[in-house]
Amino acid sequence: MIRCIKTSFHASKSNLDRLFQCNRISAEIWNECLKIAKYYSLYNDGKWIGKSQLQSELKNRFPLHSQSVQAVCHKYLFSRDSAKQAKNQGLNNKYPYKIKKFFNTKWVDKAFKVVGHTVELSLGVRNGKRQQPIRITVPNLPHAEIKEIELVFDRKLMISMSYDDGNIAKENTGTQTAGVDLGEIHTITATTTSGNSIMVTGRKVRSIHRMRNKKLAEIQRLMSKCQKGSRQWKKYYRAKRYILSKSERQLRDTIHKTTRLFVQWCTENEVKEVVIGQVEGVQRNTKKKRKKTVNQKVSNWSFGKIQRQLRYKLEEYGTSVKTIDESYTSQQCPCCGRRKKISTRNYKCSCGYKEHRDVHGSKGILSKYLYGDIRYLGETQEVKYLRIA
Repeated sequence: MIRCIKTSFHASKSNLDRLFQCNRISAEIWNECLKIAKYYSLYNDGKWIGKSQLQSELKNRFPLHSQSVQAVCHKYLFSRDSAKQAKNQGLNNKYPYKIKKFFNTKWVDKAFKVVGHTVELSLGVRNGKRQQPIRITVPNLPHAEIKEIELVFDRKLMISMSYDDGNIAKENTGTQTAGVDLGEIHTITATTTSGNSIMVTGRKVRSIHRMRNKKLAEIQRLMSKCQKGSRQWKKYYRAKRYILSKSERQLRDTIHKTTRLFVQWCTENEVKEVVIGQVEGVQRNTKKKRKKTVNQKVSNWSFGKIQRQLRYKLEEYGTSVKTIDESYTSQQCPCCGRRKKISTRNYKCSCGYKEHRDVHGSKGILSKYLYGDIRYLGETQEVKYLRIA
């Protein structure tokens, strides 16, 4: 299976300068993609430029490996097509338009060579002469076939490597289907067809977000009193970048632990199919209907990252992952069909039905997937409550 790792490396001062220059050149390529695409559309009755045409326009113009130039081109095309797809679904995504000063450089296939712990990054041929490659030393090099290397910046230059670990998806002999309700208070709540449920609390994630927002607000107040670009302003800016970087690592670790607990539970309960309620768009078009604190909580909600990690971890165990529209699954009573919005922990209906609101939501998602509507699935057999240390 394809894995990804981000790690630091060692390089000489001159090679570090060359690596920074690579990211500047990649930004120039990105900006040129925007410019070429704009003028092509203007002079061709609004038609979009294709991949082969864009690549031919950029060929032999920049001092980078040809595959590195093509990688920037492909990122632009992917961003443009993704925005088009989102607009077709009714979302208000913008097409790529921002001018960049730095952009990640990527080396794929034969553009790099690994010898021991040394990685040679090729810069291709310029004016008929092969340029001197950039050599870096990577202590934490994976013992597997590396597919591509990307130069990223996270308070310092780092490399992100995609590699094949050689593992194949395991055969899943389970028979259960689980409905998953993602939430801000309880990160993951799920119920199987046999009636077993799990609730993984999001207390740790919320704690990290609260601390980060508090510290960022303090630093931003101090920065607003300084002259932009001054020595004190730069000191506060470095502190701000440190807090963002540290909180991002903490969140990534917490989400990994949360999803791992859920995958273990799926294995124990012989779950072969997982259905996740699609919450995309919950934060849009409701700014006037909620308080600022609620808007901030919803904005901090990392449901996209959770879904991606659930997908790749479950697929490793042969568990299929599907998404479904979760409209009214948390509001509608499965017994009488009444709908009501709840603000308490438990869902209670006048007909006598009651259930924990998140378990109720996961049951609604499961019922909607199995039968096409919201039905009563019986009593919950067991609820397992887990929290991240």
